[in-house]
Amino acid sequence: MPKITFIDRDGEAQTFDAPEGLSVLEVAHRHGIDIEGACEGSLACSTCHVVVEPEWFDKLSEASEDEEDMLDLAFGLTKTSRLGCQIILNDDLDGLTVRLPAGTRNAMD
Repeated sequence: MPKITFIDRDGEAQTFDAPEGLSVLEVAHRHGIDIEGACEGSLACSTCHVVVEPEWFDKLSEASEDEEDMLDLAFGLTKTSRLGCQIILNDDLDGLTVRLPAGTRNAMD
């Protein structure tokens, strides 16, 4: 089973088992990680924005145009920003590490 590491806003890392087929957002919610996901993974917000560690970014599938549009709304956007709801875990991503951004912007409120 793949593992994923979340690095919180204070720099503390937590590693969890991440069943294949779940999204980063789903794994975060299962383990109480502070990622909002206001649209519940329907690609209608940017509140599940994560910053993928650079060594993992090129291993991800390419972001869709819809994801890119939502990322444009994200707070603290970086070159390795992605939406957690769009990263689906598999064995190739065993060890994936993502950072939580300093804040989020929720346009759904």
